[in-house]
Amino acid sequence: MAALFSCCLGCCGDGGSGHVPLKEMPAVQLDTHHMGTDVVIVKSGRRICGTGGCLANAPLHQNKSYFEFKIQSTGVWGVGVATQKANLNQIPMGRDVQSLVLRQDGSVYHNNQEKNRLPANSLPQEGDIVGITYDHVEMNLYLNGKNMHCPASGIRGTVLPVVYVDDSAILDCQFSDFYHTPPQGFEKILFEQQIF
Repeated sequence: MAALFSCCLGCCGDGGSGHVPLKEMPAVQLDTHHMGTDVVIVKSGRRICGTGGCLANAPLHQNKSYFEFKIQSTGVWGVGVATQKANLNQIPMGRDVQSLVLRQDGSVYHNNQEKNRLPANSLPQEGDIVGITYDHVEMNLYLNGKNMHCPASGIRGTVLPVVYVDDSAILDCQFSDFYHTPPQGFEKILFEQQIF
């Protein structure tokens, strides 16, 4: 029995203090393993250019998530949420049940249906910040910190933030250190280990 006990203590590696070093949580960023073939990701996984879409590396597990996109250069683009089954080479997204996105023209698409539309005088321009909240039922949009009252729903399953670009569009993603304070009750995306 004493031999078993000393073996257990020895397995801890530090003489049996019982402390297990915690790994640092990875940063939420664009995932170069889940992007279109002609997409370019730069700025430590925060900027997208080229042609196609890219998912973030963290699914939206918590109840109320918030994230932002800054339009660095206009063109064809879309932002929202998508499943890992989304076709990241098919632009524009929102054509099937795998994505729910705001497009550059102010329309919000899911399953090839327009689910909502930004007010005509509120189309995002170069330099604007598009904020997105998602609560597992509804996606809501914010423009430069202002609620656009443009909810959309319908997507099912585990989703991740998604962004796509084409025609010289460049977008930056903010998954923390936001430009605008998240709406009440919403917070930055947490990895599953951070939730529990």
